[in-house]
Amino acid sequence: MSGTETVTLESTSLDVPWNVVVHDDPVNLMDYVTWVFVKVFGYSEVRATKLMMEVHQAGRSVVWTGERERAELYTQQLQSFQLKTSLEKSGD
Repeated sequence: MSGTETVTLESTSLDVPWNVVVHDDPVNLMDYVTWVFVKVFGYSEVRATKLMMEVHQAGRSVVWTGERERAELYTQQLQSFQLKTSLEKSGD
């Protein structure tokens, strides 16, 4: 051995959180969007209504943040209810 060691470092950083984003659309009624949030996430009526209003007024809302696999599942579920939904890396 030459007296020097090679150390291999493996990246074990945690995956960044992912956001499930719902975008405003001209098709779905506000009551329907609220109902979908309650059904998919189990949110209270109050929380679901607040998120729906954010979608309506701001054009989009981050409705859930967490691990990628679950975020992908939620995105697919919301899309199955015809909500315009996307997935993005969280800025946090």
